[in-house]
Amino acid sequence: MKVTVVGAGNVGSTCADTLAYREVVNEVILLDIKEGIAEGKALDMWQKAPIIGYDTRTVGVTNDYARTADSDVVVITSGLPRKPGMTRDDLIQINAGIVKSVTENIVKYSPNAIIIVVSNPLDVMTYQAHLASGLPRTRIMGMAGILDTARYRAFLSDALNISQKEIQGMLLGGHGDTMVPLTRYTTVGGIPVTELLDAETLDAIVERTKSGGGELVKLMGTSAWYAPGAAAAQMVEAIVKDQRRIFPVCIQLQGEYGVDNCYLGVPVVLGKNGVEQIVELQLNKEEMQMMRTSEGHVKEVMNVLDALNKA
Repeated sequence: MKVTVVGAGNVGSTCADTLAYREVVNEVILLDIKEGIAEGKALDMWQKAPIIGYDTRTVGVTNDYARTADSDVVVITSGLPRKPGMTRDDLIQINAGIVKSVTENIVKYSPNAIIIVVSNPLDVMTYQAHLASGLPRTRIMGMAGILDTARYRAFLSDALNISQKEIQGMLLGGHGDTMVPLTRYTTVGGIPVTELLDAETLDAIVERTKSGGGELVKLMGTSAWYAPGAAAAQMVEAIVKDQRRIFPVCIQLQGEYGVDNCYLGVPVVLGKNGVEQIVELQLNKEEMQMMRTSEGHVKEVMNVLDALNKA
């Protein structure tokens, strides 16, 4: 099995490193447009292998998509972070062009690949990759829900002073302020979290989760990379090993949750064919309203991309 990670920045290199030391596949290709960056990081990972004790071969290449041929899964982390003075439309235009080019090259050399998008803005970049690839929606997905859920579980672990391994949670919707954390689907060792924490504490954790990425930017001056990279690697592992795990991922909805042609995070079964099944939860009135709000926000950004593509 072969996996390619496009983009050797912090997130991409973390994803590649996680895949390597977990021995998810035999070979990981790390590709970047900057000369020597991917080669250097991949070599560093390979030199770490004797210390940690793994056999996965990490190979770095500069803009040579032929070397990625016949990849089973491709993770796209390419794109620029939003800079001071840059509007949302500016960011979308720049990153959409990058994601479009990357996706077209991926499909050219690996037409049977499953594509995981990590580039931001996540929801609309997943849309762009879907447009550029022409692949079925089950093979184009965005990584956001696993990251958001991990942050949610980490904050709950702090509040409860209980191992994160005991906590299960679910979030829906877009990546960002309009995500929809489902507290009634959150359990701690099988116990509903609502029996262990009061509503005020839970609400505070939900709000912190929504701004989890922003909190890290304020602390570090840049976006997170350890958790996003590991989250993308976890999706790859579920696909490569046909684990059929249930994760929240961004995918094009076609009537599920009453949503048509919008890219939102929902629980799915991940296996060897990509999204094997979309799990449709029975949302209550309040949850459904939050889902509608999230849908409206994502469609607004999708409309921006549509206008740019027509220009």
